[in-house]
Amino acid sequence: MQRIKKDDTVEVIAGKDVGERGTVVTVLNKEYRVVVSGVNVGKKHQKAKQVGSRQIPAQIVEFNAPLHLSNVMLVCPKCDKATRVGYRFLDDGKKTRFCKKCDSNID
Repeated sequence: MQRIKKDDTVEVIAGKDVGERGTVVTVLNKEYRVVVSGVNVGKKHQKAKQVGSRQIPAQIVEFNAPLHLSNVMLVCPKCDKATRVGYRFLDDGKKTRFCKKCDSNID
């Protein structure tokens, strides 16, 4: 089970975007990285190109660059604070994540 999943709200705790919050768009497990919407925005210059009979002009495209997992913390939906994540088993045997600050289940 992962500590941070897609559509979780996270807060950046290190880097140029410290303190900003956003939702997780993608989790890149093998690289230990996450892509967060509106955080760590990069710019890419693209050349003009011909696609079929259409001409696409040169432009500067903004994109969300991935962040390392160690630089983000999960935000608890109940207490609205950045928190560490713990695991516990429910009575029916399912594993769930819980907030270490307010002790409430996240999943």
